[in-house]
Amino acid sequence: MDMPSIVNMYFDADSRNDADTLLKTLAVEAAVEDENARHQGIVAVREWWLAAKKATQYRAEPVESTVDGDKALVRARVSGQFPGSPVMLTHAFTIKDDRIVRLEIRS
Repeated sequence: MDMPSIVNMYFDADSRNDADTLLKTLAVEAAVEDENARHQGIVAVREWWLAAKKATQYRAEPVESTVDGDKALVRARVSGQFPGSPVMLTHAFTIKDDRIVRLEIRS
């Protein structure tokens, strides 16, 4: 699957529950939008990610990816302890200087 290496690193760290490595994929000012909430900056993103992992024990498995310049769209099968599991979600990444500056997760 054709994914930028930083996005591949993000999913790999996520699957290993490795918060430190996952955060290394992000720019300091990175923003994540998920479930109608915005998490801005490394501290807020770390809190969001840890809470989501604890609450749902989810696993995201990329199934397809498209890249257009600094944008990468990844469809992933997400399963875990939540109603309707598994679901297909789109992860829309924006990359700048080999770091993720924005991630929007949507159905």
